[in-house]
Amino acid sequence: MGTPDFARSSLEALLDAGADVIGVLTQPDKPKGRKMQLIPSPVKACAIEHNLPVYQPKTLRGEEFAALLAQLAPDMIVVVAYGKILPENVLNFPKYGCINVHGSLLPKYRGAAPIQRAIIDGERETGVTIQCMDVGIDTGDMLAKVVVPIDLTDDFETLHDKMADAGAKLLVETIEKIEDGTAVREKQDDLKSTYAAKIENPDCILSFDGEAMNIYNRIRGLSPFPLCVVEHKDRALKIIRAELVDTVNEHKNPGEVIKCANGRIEVACRVGSIAITHLLPEGKSRMTAADYINGRKIAAGDFLRVLDR
Repeated sequence: MGTPDFARSSLEALLDAGADVIGVLTQPDKPKGRKMQLIPSPVKACAIEHNLPVYQPKTLRGEEFAALLAQLAPDMIVVVAYGKILPENVLNFPKYGCINVHGSLLPKYRGAAPIQRAIIDGERETGVTIQCMDVGIDTGDMLAKVVVPIDLTDDFETLHDKMADAGAKLLVETIEKIEDGTAVREKQDDLKSTYAAKIENPDCILSFDGEAMNIYNRIRGLSPFPLCVVEHKDRALKIIRAELVDTVNEHKNPGEVIKCANGRIEVACRVGSIAITHLLPEGKSRMTAADYINGRKIAAGDFLRVLDR
C-alpha cells in the first residue's frame, strides 16, 4: 500500500529482492495540469511496469474491501505513505501484520510531514523507522531504524530521495528478519514523541523577522514544493532556493533588499541575511534570481513582505 515516489522506492526494492508481491493498493488517479488529465501515482506506474495487480479502493471499510482482502489473503501488508488510515480489521488480517516505512526516527516526528518538519526545525540528522502498525498514528512497536544525516544544503527533495533509498533497503532487511524469526520489537516512548503536522498554507507564509538560519531552514524544508511565499510589489513571490550570507546586516529592516548582485538577491533578516538564488514570481515560470534582476523586477531598497491574502 503506497502512493508517492517515496513508496515507489520500497516497492522496487521488494521486487528486486524477489518478494512475492500479490497486489498493490494506491490512491485513485488525480487530475493534473491545465487539461486536468488523470495521472496515476508513482506506485501505480511502477506496478503496471511490473505487471502487478493494482487496486484503488475509495475506502478500506465495508464489505467490498473485506472481500478483496479475503481474496488476496496476504501474509503481510507493507504500508509506505499510502494516504489512508487502516481500520483495525485490516491491521489484524495478515499473519505477519502490517508494517510501515516511516520517514523519521520514531517516536520523533510522528505524522504526515516528518521530512519537511525535520529540515524546518534545523535537525542535523533524521532517519527511517520500520514499525508494526497499530490503531494509533505511528505509535506501533519499532522493528528497525537507520540514521540519515541532514546536510546544510539539503532541501526536501534531496533528503526525501536519500531517505527513500535508505528506507527501501531497511525494509527488505527487516522483512527477512521477520521471516526467519530474528526481528525484535521495541516499544516507543510516548513521552519523547513529537508530531509532524501536514504542511498547510500558513506554513508557507514567510517572514524575515527572525534569524537567518531559521528562515533558510524553512525555505529549504518547503522546496521544491509547496515553496515559501512572500509579497513583492503587491504580487506573490515564491522562493525556491537561497543561501546563507556571512555578512552582518546593519541598519536594515527585516525583508529589505540589501543588494542585487552576482545573480543573488540579498535580503535582511532580523538577525543576519540570506541570498535568494532561484524563485517563482506570480504568473511566471521558475527562474534564477539573475533573470529576475536582469528584468529589472527588483532592486536594493525594495521590501519582501509577509503575504497578506
